[in-house]
Amino acid sequence: MHEKSLARIAPWMNAYVENDKLAGCSVLIKQAGEDVFFHQTGLRDTDQPEPFDRETVARIYSMTKPITSFVLMMLVEEGLVYLDQPLSAFLPEFSNCTALVDGATSIDQTEPCACPTLHQCLTHTSGLSYPFNPGVLAAAMNEVDLLFKPNQGALADMCRDLAQFPLSFKPGKRWEYSVGIDVIGRVIEVVTGQNLAQVFEERVFQPLEMTQTAFSLPKDATDRFAALYTALSGDPMDLNAVQTGGNTMRCVDRTENSPFLDASMYSGGGGLVGTIDDYMKFCEVLRQSGRLNGQRLLSPSNTAFMMRNHLAGEIASMGPQSFAEQPMEGMGFGIGGAVVLDPARARTPGSVGDFSWGGMASTFFWIDPVHELSIVFFTQLTPSSTYPLRAQLKALVHGAL
Repeated sequence: MHEKSLARIAPWMNAYVENDKLAGCSVLIKQAGEDVFFHQTGLRDTDQPEPFDRETVARIYSMTKPITSFVLMMLVEEGLVYLDQPLSAFLPEFSNCTALVDGATSIDQTEPCACPTLHQCLTHTSGLSYPFNPGVLAAAMNEVDLLFKPNQGALADMCRDLAQFPLSFKPGKRWEYSVGIDVIGRVIEVVTGQNLAQVFEERVFQPLEMTQTAFSLPKDATDRFAALYTALSGDPMDLNAVQTGGNTMRCVDRTENSPFLDASMYSGGGGLVGTIDDYMKFCEVLRQSGRLNGQRLLSPSNTAFMMRNHLAGEIASMGPQSFAEQPMEGMGFGIGGAVVLDPARARTPGSVGDFSWGGMASTFFWIDPVHELSIVFFTQLTPSSTYPLRAQLKALVHGAL
């Protein structure tokens, strides 16, 4: 990569911190398995002097989803599940599904429908939703705070509560960002007979030596946990009632009172915390076809299958009515992450086949198979739609190729 052009990334990051838009951030870039760039700037917490360095532990939120999806693909590879199985084969509470009728204005306007499949949950075509989406189902979920937060009890109980609601639409009809991969986490528990934290530890974290990644903050990391900020004056997770304020960095979670200190909910859709180097190890497993440092976690064929587009076309063609972490035009969706189909349609420099996803606290990763790149960006600002960090970073990286 072109070193002089790579050097543009540092002042771009520094400006976000200097202008009080981010407390701190870091980026790590590998090409062909070698570090080619790292930069850190700012602080973990504006009230403390510690830098936002490689040892900083951050909430990765929805960057948990590709890990959950990867583990499910491990079970597929072992013949324990197949992707077209209905959820009800593992979670009987989903046996009698209903969906809202077209144009429904209340939660009771429903009709019977098929049970979503594992594949539909993984690709956000299941009919499930999120409380911060627009629509009738999302509003009903929001009323009872059905968000799979780290302090919301057992995953099994939350899935049973979720099953009492109708789907937003008949499975396969649309694309809508959802808690589907949280439900997949519960499927993994049922199939393995272990809780999701145990499964992740044994199947991913131990083999890859991801010692700083977990659902609860590691005991030796309490002084390295970054504070979480928002530019909103209201609930930073309520995107249907966005309230802006004069403070660009209002702190909403610090170590001493954080629900991540001792998580009861193992959210496969958004529950992990970890370091930038830990997450890079996971990215490198994907880029290197399921292998890293002599460890083979998934076959090359199934890793490639995971990162293909599993939709009939781009996300935008499936009538999405939801929040998403990145553009929907020019983008497809694989097993747990987005896939670039046409960078021009996405209006962001990139390569066809880029596999990526981000988290609500503005973290982001992508894997570029054309240029053998893995890139991870960490910060702690919610919501992730606050600034165009991802598009800008992709342009900067491509400017250095």
